[in-house]
Amino acid sequence: MKKGTLLIIDDEEDLRMLIARVLELEEYKVYTASNPNEAMKILEELPIEVIVSDVRLEVANGVELIPEYKKRKPFAEIIMLTAYGNIPDGVNSIKAGAFEYLTKGDDNFRIVSVVDQALQKSRLSTKVFQVETPDTSGFEAIVGNSPVLDEAKKLAKKVAQSDASVLLTGETGTGKEVFASAIHEVSKRSKAPYLAINCSALSKEILESELFGHVKGAFTGAAQDKKGFFEEANKGTLFLDEVGEMPLELQAKLLRVLETGLFFKVGSTKELKSDVRIVAATNRNLLEESEKGNFRLDLYYRLSTFTIHLPPLRERGDDILLLAQHFANMAASKMGASKPELSKDLELFIQSHYWKGNLRELKNVMERAVILSDSGVLGVELLPQEFQKTSGSTDTGLRPNLAIDLQSLEKDHIANMLQFTGGNKTKTAEILGIGVATLYRKIQEYEIG
Repeated sequence: MKKGTLLIIDDEEDLRMLIARVLELEEYKVYTASNPNEAMKILEELPIEVIVSDVRLEVANGVELIPEYKKRKPFAEIIMLTAYGNIPDGVNSIKAGAFEYLTKGDDNFRIVSVVDQALQKSRLSTKVFQVETPDTSGFEAIVGNSPVLDEAKKLAKKVAQSDASVLLTGETGTGKEVFASAIHEVSKRSKAPYLAINCSALSKEILESELFGHVKGAFTGAAQDKKGFFEEANKGTLFLDEVGEMPLELQAKLLRVLETGLFFKVGSTKELKSDVRIVAATNRNLLEESEKGNFRLDLYYRLSTFTIHLPPLRERGDDILLLAQHFANMAASKMGASKPELSKDLELFIQSHYWKGNLRELKNVMERAVILSDSGVLGVELLPQEFQKTSGSTDTGLRPNLAIDLQSLEKDHIANMLQFTGGNKTKTAEILGIGVATLYRKIQEYEIG
């Protein structure tokens, strides 16, 4: 059992690998990044508890990145590495929210003890939050009681007690990862690891390495052996999000693991065995994709031992208002504000809007409204600009029975979300519930400038 999970960010490869080796010998699970972009991807995908970052990165000032790290991992503690004798860097790091700073070379012997202390604080902060945030685990974390949602929860609770593979289908943003986590938490595997990976967010080579691991020297940059998710999640559950985006070559390797439990690390001839329960999710019709040659039919049948369809938000009746208030309360709690009230006009709009982005879109809109509100009452004037055109009527122009070009609708929706996030493609993909690779493909397809 690993002591904790941490990320090292440094553009000096020798120092980065040295620190990683020291901490791995202390039974830490260590991930490394040479630049902020790599770091942000890791923080979005993996459960990092401690971050060790250089102050003077080649492409950015590490101190200025502390708020971005915290935004992605609020309870992670950050340790900054400064140049010898550069005390102002260390002081500025502490002011920006770092746990501690260490001087390169001079403080190398302290790194293990400081990381240990940071890990303890990170876990204490997490526990305090969990105590102050009741009913957020298992199926209690799924807000709503509409008949269509209750049916999905009933099926999920039944299959959770078995070891059968589960395929979660439905539009983007309908809560598939929440369902996957809930299935794991009430299963007999709940004490073992639960790991999640987005199959569309990584290149084929990186995805293969993340799933199966690799041995030292398997490819350029493979400086040490690495365990993959199948090895790390042994006896537990592995959630494969957007499995329909997985390259065909990897689909064959995934099928073999599902059928035999056996796999090879990248670059190795030694066969390994893993006992992992698979929960997969997709917003695609995998049968249609198999007919097009994009998805293996035998893998589809293996994954879909038990299929659960998650309903879109617009079919969940009064759940929409319940969720809107829930997301608003969550945002207010993070800001230390009192619970906000939804105006009648906003309630009418929320109930009539099509919500193509489902839960993710609603959550994003409510968080924005809470941030902009000065009175504690949330009204339609706090909606994003693209919503204002339709907020004066219960007919939003987005109902599916109207004559609408759905491709144009999707194009406009993506363009609006890109504008809303200031062009941040990672954030936009998160809101839309798709992988970054899928977003880039859509941008190119629709020629979004």
